[in-house]
Amino acid sequence: MQPTDDQPDEAFAQAKLIEAVENQLAAGEPAAAQATLNKLTLVGYPREESLELMAQVLAHCIGTMLEHDQPFDLPAYEQALRNLPELPQGDAEA
Repeated sequence: MQPTDDQPDEAFAQAKLIEAVENQLAAGEPAAAQATLNKLTLVGYPREESLELMAQVLAHCIGTMLEHDQPFDLPAYEQALRNLPELPQGDAEA
């Protein structure tokens, strides 16, 4: 394993996931994205940390999609956003 080689890749992936969440917020779709950001900031999470949590949910949902070779499950993504700050656990089969 080469952890130093993985760090730039992980940082790039995290930046792209946050960018995707920012794009969702700008577009207003899904509506759960803005609602989640509002909820997290209301309970005291800084915006940057809120975006990171939301990006983790997006990564989880993308991973599930790829693992099961199925389309992106928007309702599951929206539900996982609503569940924040609790992160999805394990394999999300629904």
